[in-house]
Amino acid sequence: MSPIRTLRGILLNLRRHLLPMLFLAVLPLLYWELAHAADVPYHGAPSDAAIRRAHAKGLDFISDQWCLFYPQIASCPGSPFTLPADIRRDAPPGMVAIQSNFCVLIPSLPICPKVVDPSLTEVKNFGTNPGALKMFKYVPQNLGASRPLVVALHGCTQSASAYNDETGWIQLADKFHFALLLPQETVHQNNCFRWFEPNHSERGKGEALSIRQMIEKMTDDLNIDARRVYVSGLSAGGAMTAVMLATYPEVFAGGGIVAGIPFRCASNQNEALPCGVKLSLSPGKMATEKKNMSPKQWGDLVRHASNFTGPYPPVSIWHGSADDVVDPQDEIELMEQWTDLLGTGQTPAKEEVLQGNNARLIHHQIFSNSSGHPMVETFLIDNMKHAVPVNPGGSDAQCGKEVQPYVINAGICSSLAIANFLGIDKQ
Repeated sequence: MSPIRTLRGILLNLRRHLLPMLFLAVLPLLYWELAHAADVPYHGAPSDAAIRRAHAKGLDFISDQWCLFYPQIASCPGSPFTLPADIRRDAPPGMVAIQSNFCVLIPSLPICPKVVDPSLTEVKNFGTNPGALKMFKYVPQNLGASRPLVVALHGCTQSASAYNDETGWIQLADKFHFALLLPQETVHQNNCFRWFEPNHSERGKGEALSIRQMIEKMTDDLNIDARRVYVSGLSAGGAMTAVMLATYPEVFAGGGIVAGIPFRCASNQNEALPCGVKLSLSPGKMATEKKNMSPKQWGDLVRHASNFTGPYPPVSIWHGSADDVVDPQDEIELMEQWTDLLGTGQTPAKEEVLQGNNARLIHHQIFSNSSGHPMVETFLIDNMKHAVPVNPGGSDAQCGKEVQPYVINAGICSSLAIANFLGIDKQ
């Protein structure tokens, strides 16, 4: 082998291996610098106070790593403790340089500022806002009067700008001419809508009231058809969708629940575990003992949430069979809750198996009322984890953009199917 070829091989190996090795060598130094800035230990188990100090200085990167190994600490996700709003502030001026340099390398880290999609407009004044939510909207050009409104609720660790274009809702808003409302959670340490807290999941309170106020603002400002307001969401957003349908049923013409939880399954964060929700970031299994009630018991929880006498809005329910965050059993409990409310019974009027991508089978059931009108549908997607299913592409049957882990190309776009089932696509 010639000396030139030998030298070329050495240079290629250096380019392949030296740069990653340098990054791995520098990473602990960066981590130490951040830990030192937060005045917290670099080695050993941290105290609850150390976790709080890291949060107070905007260093969620450190606290998130600790919580992977020490989930029992009170300030870690999975405990009933929620950091107060004044702790979860932006990093102070002294941290800006470190934070900015690190975010150049890894912009998706929790300490990095969230970039708001320029297609969204933030609305500041929409009411008393007892849930301390942010309000974002998307309004297609030439919307016109008396058009529908869709409320889209993101999941934990997500934001409004991560739940609009990716899930296909903006594409559908342009196509079917409806306005889009995207509330954003700001208080919970993982940005989870607080569906499990009575102060935020009862009519006239907290986050539920904030979302209701946003709907009123959109309806008044855009001359929305108040008879065509819909709500859909993923995970905690799916659970909050059930909250909104239960507490304000007269407001909505229908809903779509993706990997969600039945209404009033939990009344505090500790009770979320037997609802099939894995709260901790650490590896582990869900609770083996799940809450399992009769359809009427589930339905009564919704009936007691307001003075509404019906009819309740139709619902489209989605889940992945490989979901390891919210148990797929919750789809059955949701089906029982809403079929009881809507008087369809729990025997499907229609069952079919659709073909997704990557050999996925999609199990579809429709539950109809005595007049034969579909009121509840369920989709169970084989081998899909905790995510919104989409089907990227340019055909009329496609929408969405895959952004893992929470938006997955499954060969079917749930947002489009929900729009079709609820009649959002009708002109």
